[in-house]
Amino acid sequence: MTAHNRQIVLLDGGMGQEFVRRSRHPVSPLWSAQVMLDEPDLVQTVHREFIEAGARVITLNSYSATPQRLTRDGESGWFEPLQAAALIAAARAREESGKDVRIAGCLPPLVASYHYELVPDDATCLRDYRRIVAAQAKGVDCFICETLSLAREARMATVAAAESNLPVWTAFTVDDEDGSRLRSGESLVEAAREVAAVGAERVLVNCSAPEAVTTAMAELAGLGIPFGGYANGFESAPKLQAGGTVDILTARSDLGPDAYAEHALRWVEQGATLVGGCCEVSPAHIEALANRLTSAGYRLVSS
Repeated sequence: MTAHNRQIVLLDGGMGQEFVRRSRHPVSPLWSAQVMLDEPDLVQTVHREFIEAGARVITLNSYSATPQRLTRDGESGWFEPLQAAALIAAARAREESGKDVRIAGCLPPLVASYHYELVPDDATCLRDYRRIVAAQAKGVDCFICETLSLAREARMATVAAAESNLPVWTAFTVDDEDGSRLRSGESLVEAAREVAAVGAERVLVNCSAPEAVTTAMAELAGLGIPFGGYANGFESAPKLQAGGTVDILTARSDLGPDAYAEHALRWVEQGATLVGGCCEVSPAHIEALANRLTSAGYRLVSS
């Protein structure tokens, strides 16, 4: 199939790091959720900038608003207000843009990114992912289960999301040195098969080094499942501890917009049909990627 016959879903980039750069307030363990409390207009602005850059799917700014994180780092009673605020910000950004953009619900790690050893038991995962799905389902067009480092964590998130009868895309974070394995050491291919069996329509790899995502795309290409990737720009993401603040992480100096687009185009050449960015990937990166894709003859779509 030539580029002119291929449709690519272009995702947005990393909301949280944009807030770190732009917020008037110090970085909080609640990260992106704290901005919903302090500067809700900033969330809407960043969503809008990603849309204007070319993103066809934006993800709710609710990554750190899980029951466990709020209990540890904030107040458990903030769950409903933060989920509602995230839905409002995304919907208003889409309405203002006037563009054909889909809003994705967000099912993140419940306790901490990258730390598979902290994943709760299956019953707790399923209960709390169902709670997040219930809070988001009426205001989203699909769900992205993302940055999942353990196969059973991803399976529970996928099961909960699939119960909504909305499309479900499940994204794993892989070992930065070995893109064929999750950060837990489990096989990416086997984990992908597991989530596809319980309702994931598409499988992705995210919040990993671009080079590891390239390896992962080769792993996923033979499964017969639509796949894609969106990398981060950190030097070493796993340095972030549970309850820690993202200002301890250092951005790579070699991943400007053009360099990142080069990586993402390789994923598309490997067969990926969904690409975008994660932490440290800005609207400028997404704009460069959108331009490179359209110049190459790919058609950007929202589904």
